[in-house]
Amino acid sequence: MDASFLLTHRAQLSPDSEAIVDCSTGHRYTFAQVNEWANRTAHWLHAMGVEYGDRVSILGHNSVAYVDLLFACGKIGAVFTPLNWRLTARELAYIVNDCAPEVLIVEPEFADLLDEMRGDIAVPQIVTRAEFEAAAREMATHEPARPSRLNGESIHAILYTSGTTGRPKGALIPHRQLLWNAISTVVSWELSSADCAPILTPMFHAGGLFVFLTTLVYAGGKSVIARTFDSADSLRLIAQERCTVVLGVPTIYQMWLESKEVAKHDLSSVRFFLSGGAPCPVPLIHRWRETTGIALRQGYGMSEVGVNCFAMSDAESISKAGSVGKPIFHLAARIVDQDGRDVEDGATGELVFQGMQVCAGYLNNHKATAQTIRDGWFYTGDMARRDEDGFFAIIGRFKDMLISGGENVYAAEVESVFMAHPAVQECALIGKADEKWGEVGVLFVVLAKDADASRTTLLTHSREHLARYKVPKEIVFLDELPHSPYGKVEKIKLKEQFLSFDGNAKR
Repeated sequence: MDASFLLTHRAQLSPDSEAIVDCSTGHRYTFAQVNEWANRTAHWLHAMGVEYGDRVSILGHNSVAYVDLLFACGKIGAVFTPLNWRLTARELAYIVNDCAPEVLIVEPEFADLLDEMRGDIAVPQIVTRAEFEAAAREMATHEPARPSRLNGESIHAILYTSGTTGRPKGALIPHRQLLWNAISTVVSWELSSADCAPILTPMFHAGGLFVFLTTLVYAGGKSVIARTFDSADSLRLIAQERCTVVLGVPTIYQMWLESKEVAKHDLSSVRFFLSGGAPCPVPLIHRWRETTGIALRQGYGMSEVGVNCFAMSDAESISKAGSVGKPIFHLAARIVDQDGRDVEDGATGELVFQGMQVCAGYLNNHKATAQTIRDGWFYTGDMARRDEDGFFAIIGRFKDMLISGGENVYAAEVESVFMAHPAVQECALIGKADEKWGEVGVLFVVLAKDADASRTTLLTHSREHLARYKVPKEIVFLDELPHSPYGKVEKIKLKEQFLSFDGNAKR
């Protein structure tokens, strides 16, 4: 079953219901109008020579254009491949050459970035967003002809991973993944036509596209698209539009709390907030609940597995704080050892998934595909534990572990202990070579505003909660940590910037 009729069917069922609010223009669109624009865009893509399997890219801030292109590509079997505008020209050129789009749409703000890339890429057709919209406006509004070979396994989108552990990989998102993510999320999270969600995270990532946008099209709810993230304006937006479900990354919630803007806005319409993109510190979950009175649920997902993988109730977000909940409908999850055997409850192993919302592998990367999809299971590379009640907790990446004196030290565990100290706003642990122990930890710490804490104070705190071999050897204070566009700390940059070639921390 493919997703090409997702928007079409919703427009037939709820033609006059409000579907999209584009905050950059102030325009509001019904499902009928959104579907008409997707049809116009599909006809325009055909006129540009785009056929089944061809890639279509956009380089621009969040806007309704992402919605038009996503659903237009789905209708004609083309592949939507949005580009991360936060990358350098060199990084973007690699992705463009890897996915080879037939058409690239560029917003004016990124003309200079495009000029830097031009000599290194070969895209048949590059147009501005204004040119695209003017041409699409003249196209027909009837449904385009669906290709006969379009089916559930046809690729609907290619989303590139953040590349925190190396070069970005293009995750192949088939139609059935997009559709089943929507179905499973609506059922498991109890979404309905009454729900409204702001899109505050970049739409070149799975979070912006698939956490609520496509799921609310399926449910008949409304999405409010913020062009870029602004701390104060986003809260005003949530209150003004009476949003009911909200996705943010941990840094967003931290910014909201620090800005004191939360108290200025009526957030009573929100049923629950959701944190994704990176592990959410347990103290932050409690602070948010204490400050707003509204639950902050810890989420987990990845581009390759439909982005929404677990569910939990508001009460469980408190009683099981630190957990991501239980697997959503239609998705099987296990925790396995290095031989692929299930581990006991309470033991740490690798999180693996099986289901209709698992991706089809990676573009032009058979090796990575074979490493991650084995015997019908997707191996995430994330370490996790399951408790006796069936709740899963993410411990960290397998690669985000160091071995000190023969003992495994999980970065997420160490970081969570330091995050519990009131003076610590954010921290990140990396390993460095050590002659005696093999590896020892170096912890980078950003202190909370107006907080004051010494290395000795923090180390004393950690020794009360960690075994001696887990306590970092060094603590380095920074004004900020480097982050990926989706809020993950980029530890590779920390290592490159602060560790010299002989493994010693730079001062």
